[in-house]
Amino acid sequence: MKIYNTLTGKKEDFVPYEADHVTMYVCGPTVYNLLHVGNMRCYVVFDTVRRFLEHKGYTVTMVQNFTDVDDKIIRRSLEEGITAQAVADKYIKEAFNDCDALGICRADYYPRVTEEMDEIIRMISELAESGYAYARDGHVFFDARKFDGYGKLSKKNVDGLLAGARVEINNQKNSPIDFVLWKPNKPGEPYWESPWGNGRPGWHIECSAMVRRYLGRVDIHGGGEDLIFPHHENEIAQSEALGEAPFAKYWMHNGPLTNGHKKMSKSLGNFFTLRDVADKFPHDVIRFFLISGHYRMPMEYSETLLESSQKGLARIKNCRALLKQAAGDESDTKEAVKFKMDFEARMEDDFNTADAIAVIFEMVKFANVHIHEGTLTPPVAKGLLDTLEQLCALLGLVPSEEKTETGTDTAEIEVLISMRQEARQNKNWAEADKIRDELTAMGIVLEDTPSGVRWTKK
Repeated sequence: MKIYNTLTGKKEDFVPYEADHVTMYVCGPTVYNLLHVGNMRCYVVFDTVRRFLEHKGYTVTMVQNFTDVDDKIIRRSLEEGITAQAVADKYIKEAFNDCDALGICRADYYPRVTEEMDEIIRMISELAESGYAYARDGHVFFDARKFDGYGKLSKKNVDGLLAGARVEINNQKNSPIDFVLWKPNKPGEPYWESPWGNGRPGWHIECSAMVRRYLGRVDIHGGGEDLIFPHHENEIAQSEALGEAPFAKYWMHNGPLTNGHKKMSKSLGNFFTLRDVADKFPHDVIRFFLISGHYRMPMEYSETLLESSQKGLARIKNCRALLKQAAGDESDTKEAVKFKMDFEARMEDDFNTADAIAVIFEMVKFANVHIHEGTLTPPVAKGLLDTLEQLCALLGLVPSEEKTETGTDTAEIEVLISMRQEARQNKNWAEADKIRDELTAMGIVLEDTPSGVRWTKK
């Protein structure tokens, strides 16, 4: 298995610290609002990574944090007239609801900044004692110039950074590239007692402290590519300054979901919450869309692409329904095994879900051809069915037995529509009309359009 490591800039053989155990840390959200679909790409990607690692026999310990104290949370608390903690509690609950809806498995630990303050303060104290941090007017800053190798993850030159590029200017710093570990609270803000006065931690230190407490060392550290600098760069500096090197063995970063070819973000206002999108498309379609491209590549948000994902997922569900009808009790996997091996090979090459999905469609095409030709034996159909369900589950696409309001299985509807289309292509108009009448009796209205058949319930 190979993983592209952002630190080295190349694909590397995946060899975890322990032969049968993988530790993963994925940076979680700042909880002041509903998650948008761009946020969800990260969580779906690393959920898929975890699923496949477990399929390969690894035990995975996964940690994902919640940043539950932040300027944005404080502003939202003032807007809503509730405490910052109440804001965080509210949106953590909503984050779980959204992740559950997309089939994202729960991490083993979800540490919150406000619950990890002792470890954060302890780590800052150690950095100060070792000479890597300095205190000034209630602030504590990390002295980045003292850490040899600062910039190695982002490939940024320290001299260029010293010119002030993309670095927050603060006159209390010794250098523009130094970053905050602790800052004093403003009136009315939440605070914690510390050796440097009442205040709260900077953003970067929280992840280092949580990794140290829950994992010790990390095989895979994940997050969006926008976190490479400064967040992940600073995590490396402050952790490895204390001798915890390497901080993470493999750094994985997913590309952004864009809208108008700009990263989808709340600050730009070009975002759609997951719930906005789920009003138009089922959650399994959204998940299918989010893994339809390679995780490292940018992906443009488009309802047209979501519609394509919906059609693609319907093809898979249709095939599954046909295989269920054709399958016997015994399983013959001689045809299915080659598709499974090809799927795994694509996933083992840096978790290439785009190519893995292409393999699933190859299997769907194979199955459909032999079903329609009448050459698929029940045992082979059973082997293909079991394998199709397994591969879909590895992508978090567990086929569901959805029911319409009339109690009809939607997969059954899609199969009948597929059979009608085949009858029309063969100019068997009587059979096509018969199937349409059957669908009408089920309360299904068909609309033949240039882009395909659409159906609605009466």
